[in-house]
Amino acid sequence: MTGLAATTVAANSRSKELKTEVAIIGGSTGGCAAALGALREGRRVVMTEECRWIGGQLTSQLVPPDEHPWMDMFGGTRAYRGYREAVRSHYRSHYPLTEEARAQTPFNPGGGSVSGITHEPKISLAVLEALLAPYLSSGQLTILTEFRPVSASVGGDKVLAVTVEHLLDKHRVTIAAPYFVDATEQGDLLPLAKCEFVMGAESRGQTGEPSAPSAPQPDNIQSFTVCFAMDYRDGENHVISKPEDYAFWRDYVPAMKPAWPGKLLAWHMSNPITLEKRVVDFDPREDAGKANAPLNLWLYRRIRRRKNFVNWQQDADISLVNWPQNDYWLGNLHGVTEAEAAKHLRGGKQLSLALLYWMQTEAPRADGKAGWPGLRLRHDQAGTEDGLAMYPYIRESRRIQAEFTVTEQMVATKGRETVGAEKFSDSVGIGSYRIDLHPSSGGDNYIDVSSQPFQIPMGALIPKRMENLLAGCKNLGVTHITNGCYRLHPVEWNIGESAGALAAEALRTGEPPRRIRKDENLRSAFQARLRSRGIQTEWPTLSPR
Repeated sequence: MTGLAATTVAANSRSKELKTEVAIIGGSTGGCAAALGALREGRRVVMTEECRWIGGQLTSQLVPPDEHPWMDMFGGTRAYRGYREAVRSHYRSHYPLTEEARAQTPFNPGGGSVSGITHEPKISLAVLEALLAPYLSSGQLTILTEFRPVSASVGGDKVLAVTVEHLLDKHRVTIAAPYFVDATEQGDLLPLAKCEFVMGAESRGQTGEPSAPSAPQPDNIQSFTVCFAMDYRDGENHVISKPEDYAFWRDYVPAMKPAWPGKLLAWHMSNPITLEKRVVDFDPREDAGKANAPLNLWLYRRIRRRKNFVNWQQDADISLVNWPQNDYWLGNLHGVTEAEAAKHLRGGKQLSLALLYWMQTEAPRADGKAGWPGLRLRHDQAGTEDGLAMYPYIRESRRIQAEFTVTEQMVATKGRETVGAEKFSDSVGIGSYRIDLHPSSGGDNYIDVSSQPFQIPMGALIPKRMENLLAGCKNLGVTHITNGCYRLHPVEWNIGESAGALAAEALRTGEPPRRIRKDENLRSAFQARLRSRGIQTEWPTLSPR
């Protein structure tokens, strides 16, 4: 972190014990939103984060927002939409934009095709820090970066305290609070707190989901991705050292069900919907996609479009690599030993480096040449020595066994074409995304199912037994299948924001979250407070995704 936030963290990090009202373990996208949700209700908050940067997939994981097509008009919380506009304002205030770029409505800094606001992750970091700065300055908020949870003290059905440890000097801090939010990327607090959770794929018999397997597969988890940023300098040579595992990845053919169409390092992949071979393109010299041409991956997650800036001839486009070609599915990062997790994290990093080296040296080009040696790894965008993201992009977490679990048949379009997704009387937010599961460690190819714009039920944030622990991101009450549409940026933000607000409501009323959900008067009053804060709880009539 930088500036005021760094000062506040340093001042508090040598304490051995901290007491607060809401403890948020994990400074993910959802964790930051949870902090805002509790802070604006006047509650004292301590938030911890394993990385140096807060923000999760928006920052340390190098994943620009992936959103539904209505986001610039509606369909996100007021705070999330404010974050997006703050990103644009940051560019307008601090960057030499061209007049054409300043006139763009809405302005997309990178011009990437995945979203209307692809941008550099450090801008998200600056915006999130600015949103939290007043609370840090007043002492209402304490942030501990580079701390991970290592143990929890539990009494009956309540978490009493959580101990976190600094990654480098191993200094430990114990945080006591009446309410805790798990906003870690992989649900790391759940096993420590002995909170019942689910991992991997449930069976069709357990959930009734058409896309579920016939038997439970707890070790079958969506792939993770070690993302990286690169630019292109034509005529220059920025080829990295040959990765140790390059020969393996260059020749690797995925053993998928249904089959993957050839080698992983190639300009083709499985079509997520049909699973047929899908040809893609790659050309870092292009500024825009061509009509009726394959997707140019260079433009897909481009986070900086040089032509948006004055004197762009001296600059370069920057693109983030989060593609099927560097999805890692040969093993998992949770539910395994630390040694096994370290092995697979190394494997994910080697895959990403192998992809870059392949693009620099061997990748086929439309002009008949091989490789783009001018591709340059942008260490500055990642904030790391190796140029890879601080933390892997996690698609699937441990998930709480919740008061209520959202299943495929509640949100999938098939069978609900005219009625929309199931309506939840305890809705605390909304989202929209296809059920999009990437290839998994169990050998499954894509599972991609059309879904309806959906709601986030309060019951999915509340564990079935624990009284003062809430889910704050992808660890809510969804299944392996529905995780595929509840895992993206605006939905995770909404989950976290509502979880933080729910913890604050429990403190305000003296009633636990389970009681707030079940009592119609308490529930209605809380939902009204959410709506007054700009959290939509219902969708207008829309077409399915």
